[in-house]
Amino acid sequence: MREDFFCGREVLITGGLGFIGSTLARRLLELDAQVTLVDSLIPDYGGNLFNIADIRERLQVNISDVRDPYSMRHLVRGKDVLFNLAGQTSHLDSMRAPQPDLEINCNAQLSILETCRKENPTIRIVFAGTRQIYGRPDYLPVDEKHPIRPVDVNGINKTAGEWYHLLYHATYGIPCCVLRLTNTYGPRMRVRDARQTFLGIWLRQLIEGQAIKVFGDGLQRRDFNFVDDVVAALLLAAASDRASGQVYNLGGGEVLALKDLAALLIEVNGGGRFELVPFADDLKKIDVGDYYGDFRKIQAELGWQPQVMLREGLQRSLAFYRHHQAQYWE
Repeated sequence: MREDFFCGREVLITGGLGFIGSTLARRLLELDAQVTLVDSLIPDYGGNLFNIADIRERLQVNISDVRDPYSMRHLVRGKDVLFNLAGQTSHLDSMRAPQPDLEINCNAQLSILETCRKENPTIRIVFAGTRQIYGRPDYLPVDEKHPIRPVDVNGINKTAGEWYHLLYHATYGIPCCVLRLTNTYGPRMRVRDARQTFLGIWLRQLIEGQAIKVFGDGLQRRDFNFVDDVVAALLLAAASDRASGQVYNLGGGEVLALKDLAALLIEVNGGGRFELVPFADDLKKIDVGDYYGDFRKIQAELGWQPQVMLREGLQRSLAFYRHHQAQYWE
């Protein structure tokens, strides 16, 4: 990526007060971009004003809902790049309350794209997709050609949101691309509960002296990306003409069974314990078993690969939450 690509560019981040969005905003400011964040601050969705407390005066913040077409019409005008990160991420919530998931992960995405088509059809859009759309893998590692077979409402709606972006690229020429994220972790993620990622609640349990609760037999294998690596992928995708119309899997260089991940986290922490607990019925029905992604396509085409090793990422995450516990616990 040319280091000067974002210099002076107008950039909009939906879900900008969340975990990935606020980390992306910091990097964009370092690259001298003009950054606007939009976030609804719906309590269960991960937005947190503390995420930008130290950079608040250097960017624009708009507290509004991406489902509001009037707000989005104003926000997309004149922007060069849109990082579309807003979404409902909880798989379990999507099964218990499917309608809000439909509204945010599906209807809102169509509304955003329609607004861009009418107001700013040359805006570059990077959409944050998810590995969850693949469902239970037929083979590993999972590449972009793997069948799409979601096991929950969230996966179906995220699939639709992704395909809307690809359709608007193919039909209207809007330069869109999709990154299918795996387990992203790091500072500023939600740790109040497991709505964003199970690693968040694991960190909280460990810091509070509780046992890390690992569902099932703990043998499910996963890969992980530290948030800085995800930000690097987002920036590369936005800056590359080649990425337009493409779908890319992210993935981690290290694959661990969940009980081995818990053991590593305890080792990094200098103590703690984990216990295996049975799956609740509703969780078991949507568990995908083993999953790790094949990221060779984005590596070959955009030059991305993960840089932060898991041990380092866990160390940095633990240090962050020990220092800022009060801002993320409640």
